Amino acid sequence: MATIVSYTARPRRLIQALLLLLAVAVGVGAYALVGLGRFDELPAKLLQVGIGALVLVAVLQIAVMWRAPYADPVILPIVVLLNLLGVTMIESVHAANEIYGLRSSASADRQMLWAVIGVVLCVALLVLLRDHRWLRRYTWISAVAGGVLLLLPLVPVIGSARNGSKIWISVAGFSFQPAELAKIAFAVFFAGYLVARRDTLALAGPKVLGIHLPRWSDFGPILVAWGFAMAVLVFETDLGTSLMFFGLFVVMLYVATDRLSWLVIGAVMFLPPAVFAATQMSHVRTRITCWLDPLSGENYSSCEQISQGLFGLANGGLVGTGLGEGRPDMVPHAESDFIFSSFAEEMGMVGAFALLLLYLLLVQRAIRAAVGISDGFGTLLAGGLGFVMALQVFVVVGGVTRVIPLTGLTLPFLAAGGSSLVCNWIIAGILVRLSDAARRPAARQVEGTLPGSPARSGQEAIA
Repeated sequence: MATIVSYTARPRRLIQALLLLLAVAVGVGAYALVGLGRFDELPAKLLQVGIGALVLVAVLQIAVMWRAPYADPVILPIVVLLNLLGVTMIESVHAANEIYGLRSSASADRQMLWAVIGVVLCVALLVLLRDHRWLRRYTWISAVAGGVLLLLPLVPVIGSARNGSKIWISVAGFSFQPAELAKIAFAVFFAGYLVARRDTLALAGPKVLGIHLPRWSDFGPILVAWGFAMAVLVFETDLGTSLMFFGLFVVMLYVATDRLSWLVIGAVMFLPPAVFAATQMSHVRTRITCWLDPLSGENYSSCEQISQGLFGLANGGLVGTGLGEGRPDMVPHAESDFIFSSFAEEMGMVGAFALLLLYLLLVQRAIRAAVGISDGFGTLLAGGLGFVMALQVFVVVGGVTRVIPLTGLTLPFLAAGGSSLVCNWIIAGILVRLSDAARRPAARQVEGTLPGSPARSGQEAIA
């Protein structure tokens, strides 16, 4: 039987409860302003949205107090606020489309339904996953599941193509983007695989141009990851998803080994396929053209989305047109791919930077959890999930603002789409569990093993 000597720590559940209420107040208040801006009256479903949001945050608060009392008190309030702001902007786009007689593919009601499903899965994960190290037992199962999910859109019967990329599956009238779930599975696999082989991968090999390269025998894992990324790029013609998965592996490899050479190798390996996609794939070539010169007369018709998005950003100016007073109906896919443009138009540069600050704070909390966890698996998993979120935000916002070419990724928690929202809520649940492990009071094991922990021989083998 283990004897545990623990030390006091502050759970900060009251702070989390207050922040959750503040997030609901801001989100529901923004939803109300959309109705006032569009129709000069409060939205008909304001009460339902407000009560629903309060019920969801109450469930989250109870689940955290019960299963993860020492979790970071900031993660869930940020996620809730981003989710409600997304619902607000989707309602604004939907209302504008109704006013100007356009068909809307998304609605706030549907997004709230997906949010409920996401919160339920988040709470279920917190209740069932008592120790994040349990996930390490499923390292290779996660690899197989991630590979199957990633290649599932290639199945002829259920795979479907949209906007030039074949990354969707359709079953019984419902569409799902399996890559969103695959990124979680691959993050678990990479963390489990790399923590077991970090010493081997960190060994120095030949030195070329001042950079210590890894040994040739250690190139196997990165070649397999590169092969999966290339399969997505070539067969599903999706540069964004391919970049996300390969970047996830390379960054986690760098975190595991602390060797900058892996980042250089990853960049060099991804460059030729990116050039191939830009020159040989028509829709990627079009995106490159629209990135370089979207407003010219010959390109304007094929680059209408990026052009209208830029006009929306310009129309927003410094402080925005006001919630419910913009023209997101002018931008194709304003509720999904270009929701950042819709948000920036109505909230201005100030609101756009505030939104980016929320994402920055969320990523910082993930990194903070990674630093605070005592085992390498948790460190890699938290760092990998934080990086995936940061990369998605950079790629989406960079594409809308013409910093980089457009890709098919979505803005986490904000953009319309059930698969993205539900999977990001699962990521939020994992980060809450990891932050709880990082912030728990220090405990010293005198003899035996900790209850619920995987059996170990000798001292903890994960640095």
